[in-house]
Amino acid sequence: MTKISSLATATALASLLLMGGAFAQTAAPAAKDAATQAAAPAKEAKPRSAASLECSKQADEKKLKGKERKKFRKACIKEAGEKAAPAAAPAKQ
Repeated sequence: MTKISSLATATALASLLLMGGAFAQTAAPAAKDAATQAAAPAKEAKPRSAASLECSKQADEKKLKGKERKKFRKACIKEAGEKAAPAAAPAKQ
């Protein structure tokens, strides 16, 4: 009985020591990824159009979020583009 108990204790202790080494090794690749991301050029944000900003303000006023906001902004920007297109086109005589 004592032999089984000491064998179980030794096995548990050995597994704890081995598991600690396995977890310690997982942190190194994360540091490598962070260095790669820091070296990569950051994406520059595209300047937003006046129509896009105005549609965002309207969506904020209506307190839209998620899919409803996205759907509203898409329709609003499309409508603003359609209004601007005829005005920008030269009139044919």
